[in-house]
Amino acid sequence: MNTKQLDRIHTGKGFIAALDQSGGSTPKALLQYGIKENSYSNEEEMYALVHEMRTRIIKGSGFDSQYILGAILFENTMDRLIDGQYTADYLWEKKGIVPFLKVDKGLADLEDGVQLLKPISGLNDLLKRAAERNIFGTKMRSLIKEANPAGIKKVVEQQFAIGKQIAEMGLVPIIEPEVDIYSADKITSEKLLKDEISAHLSTLGKDVNIMLKLSIPTEDNFYSDLMEDPHVVRIVALSGGYTQAEANEKLSHHHGLIASFSRALSEGLTAGQTDDEFNAMLFKSIQDIYEASIK
Repeated sequence: MNTKQLDRIHTGKGFIAALDQSGGSTPKALLQYGIKENSYSNEEEMYALVHEMRTRIIKGSGFDSQYILGAILFENTMDRLIDGQYTADYLWEKKGIVPFLKVDKGLADLEDGVQLLKPISGLNDLLKRAAERNIFGTKMRSLIKEANPAGIKKVVEQQFAIGKQIAEMGLVPIIEPEVDIYSADKITSEKLLKDEISAHLSTLGKDVNIMLKLSIPTEDNFYSDLMEDPHVVRIVALSGGYTQAEANEKLSHHHGLIASFSRALSEGLTAGQTDDEFNAMLFKSIQDIYEASIK
């Protein structure tokens, strides 16, 4: 593991950019960017377009280590080049930004009020490739829709079991049990979730490092005690469907919690903008998210 990258993620000022919409969510990401589905005729063309979009963001002014600690990619982006370098190498060597990889294959159907991870076939092979591509850590997202103790227990058990497998391969897993921001019993879900996470943290080996990616909690500084756990490198927050302004406002009430926004980061960016317009919008977004993250 790269100790310089570990230190940066653990203590650095800034946030983590999530550029990891994949498969099913790519058309939606492109549509938000102003590219309609009839603009491409197959998956390869779609992925080429989304890589152009991501390249434009990554090369944009303001997308650098002064504000951004890390960036989460998905597999297709990891295997593509920016200016002749693999994306992860470009991020770290040119920008000083730590690269992560989304490894999940999406969500299973709703059961017990939650959506577990679909089985991740070939995970060890993917992790080996990630290590070869100089990826620092991984991300996988489950979803909690209801305060169902049995369901939440299953989500955390699955996340930590796969997280341990990832840590054994020398990567730092971001464990992401998202609580639906529209859930009627969000506060209860967060309490159940925190208890389960605490119980699992206590079972980890001394040298295991993990990160947590969680919905912005309803109660201020609710995850402060988890931040103190020696296994936890950093806790980051997802935007979860909030607008950028809402997500920033809510995040600013939580000391030590930093952003890892996806939709809220790319909000307002479109293919039709000139480079000057695009970079001005991106830079403003990055500064606003950074400010909310360092409060």
